[in-house]
Amino acid sequence: MSSHPITQEGYDQLVEDYDRLKKVELPNVIRAIADARAHGDLKENAEYHAARERQSYVLTQISSIGDRIARSHIVKIDTSTTTVIIFGCKVRVRDLSDDSEEEYVLVGSSEADPGNNKISIASPIGKGLLGSKPGDVVEIETPRSMVKLKILSFT
Repeated sequence: MSSHPITQEGYDQLVEDYDRLKKVELPNVIRAIADARAHGDLKENAEYHAARERQSYVLTQISSIGDRIARSHIVKIDTSTTTVIIFGCKVRVRDLSDDSEEEYVLVGSSEADPGNNKISIASPIGKGLLGSKPGDVVEIETPRSMVKLKILSFT
């Protein structure tokens, strides 16, 4: 079983999601199944079938998140002692093609959320930023195009 790097924040979120599914969602689904069962004939009971489908989804999520928790390796992040970009750093860059600035946080694959600028260290941009330092210009091949980024700062 291989471990996956994760920040403390990402790990805490996984545990919170797992607990919510087990303690809130699953009991609600079980109640919904019992209520639907009370309505009689199960063959034509849409509420029953929907509740069973929801139960399957919740159990799959519980299993998946439980596995991710078990394989997680929390990486203690101390960016104050490093001179290069490492896992967990918040990196400010300038895209040299349009002079726009962006800020990324480098995280593990299981907590990546590109919509919130949390990018995986396994992604092309994440790989390209690792080991760089302020002032460096990195060229990164992404699925859409070649990206040229200037590292402005990191914390």
